[in-house]
Amino acid sequence: MTGSFALMKQRRFLPLFTTQFLNAFNDNFYKMAMVILVTFTIYKDPETEAWFNALAGGLFILPFFLFSALAGQLADSTDKTKMIRIIKTAEIGIMVVGAIGIWLHNVPLMLLALFAMGTHSTFFGPIKYAILPQHLQDDEVLAGTGWVEAGTYIAILGGTIVGGLTPPHIAIPGIIIVAVIGRLTASFVPSAPPEKEAEGLVIDHNVFRSSWRLVNSTMHIPRLFLAIVSISFFWAIGAILAAQFPPLVKNALGADNTVATLFTAIFSVGVAIGSIIVNRLLKGKVSARYSPGSVIVMGLFVLDLWWSVKNWVHADGKLMNWLEFLSLTAGDRIIVALLGIAIAGGMFVVPLYAFLTTTVAKSQTARTIAANNIVNSGFMVAATLLLSVLIGLGLTIDDTLLMVAVMCLVSALLAWRLHKACD
Repeated sequence: MTGSFALMKQRRFLPLFTTQFLNAFNDNFYKMAMVILVTFTIYKDPETEAWFNALAGGLFILPFFLFSALAGQLADSTDKTKMIRIIKTAEIGIMVVGAIGIWLHNVPLMLLALFAMGTHSTFFGPIKYAILPQHLQDDEVLAGTGWVEAGTYIAILGGTIVGGLTPPHIAIPGIIIVAVIGRLTASFVPSAPPEKEAEGLVIDHNVFRSSWRLVNSTMHIPRLFLAIVSISFFWAIGAILAAQFPPLVKNALGADNTVATLFTAIFSVGVAIGSIIVNRLLKGKVSARYSPGSVIVMGLFVLDLWWSVKNWVHADGKLMNWLEFLSLTAGDRIIVALLGIAIAGGMFVVPLYAFLTTTVAKSQTARTIAANNIVNSGFMVAATLLLSVLIGLGLTIDDTLLMVAVMCLVSALLAWRLHKACD
C-alpha cells in the first residue's frame, strides 16, 4: 500500500487528480464569473436576477439527469483515459464560447456554454471515480477517493472565489487558460482500457430509457441502494445548507457577502479535512463503520448552529464584514459548528463513494457512479424544491436547520444498515 500522501507523487494518480481539480475549478470559475456579470452589470431588476440564477442552476444540473447513463456506459466500454482527453479538449471549445458570451454580454450564449459545461462534467464525473480501481491497489482506493473528494471541494471553493473577484476582461482569457492546462495534464493520465467483461457493450443512446434501466438495475441491489441513498441524503443536506447560507448570513446574522464567502470556505476546507481523517482512521480499508457516527456528530453540530442562530442578537442595522463577525465570541461558535458539520460530512461520505467503486466489478464501476449521480441530482432538486415550498409556507431559517438535523438521523440509519449488511 502506498501512503495517502505518497499517492500524490505517483503518475498513476497525480495527473488524474490535477485534471479533475482543474475541471471542478473551471466549472465554478466560469459559473461564478457569469453570475456576477449578469447579476451586477447586465440585469438591474431583482426578479429578473432571481429568474436568471434559478435558470442557470437548472441548466447546469439538467445534463446529470439526461446524460449520466450514457456517460457511464461509454466510460465502462471504452478507454477512460481517451474519454478524459476528448472531454478536456471539448472544454476548451466550450470555454471559448463562454468567453465570447462574457465579452459580448450575450446571456443566451453564456447559458449555452453553462449547459455544455454541465454536460462536460456529467461525462467526466463517472470516470474520475471509476478509474481509481484500475490505477490503484485495493487498499489505496479509499485514499484516492478521499483525495479526489477533498480536491473537488477545494477546487469548488477556489473557482467560486476567483470567479467572484475576477473582472470580466481577466476572466475571459482565464477560463480558456485553465481549460488548456487541464487538457495538458490529461495527456499524462495512464491508459485505462475497458475490462474484458465490458468490451462490446451495446450502448443504449435513448437517454430516458437508459437512465431508467441503469437506476433500476443498480438500486435493486440492497447494498448499492443503501449506499446511493445515503450519499444522496448527504447531497440533499448540502444543497439545503448551501441555499440557506446567503439568507442566513444576511438576514439572520446581519453580515455581508464576505461572511458568506467565509462560510463557504470553511465548509469546503472542512469536508477536505474529514476526507483525509477518515482515510487515516480506516487505514485504507473500505468500510462504512464510521459513517453512522460521523453523520450523528454532523447532526449535533447542526443543532449547535441552530441554537446559535436562534439566539443571535444583532442590534446594529449595518451589515458586518468577516473581521467584525470573527471578533464576536458567538461568531467563533458558529465557525466551529460549521467546521464540525463539514468535517463530519467528509468522514461520512468519502467511504461510501469508495464503497461504490469497490463493491462492483471493475467493468461496472462507471455505470454505478452514473446511477449514483442521477439519484443524487434528483435528491438535490427535490430538496431545494421542498425548501422553496416550505419557505413559502412560513418556514424560518431556524426551522430549516432543525429539518437538516432530522435528515442527519435518517442518513445515520441508512449508513448503519449498510454497515451491518456489508461489514
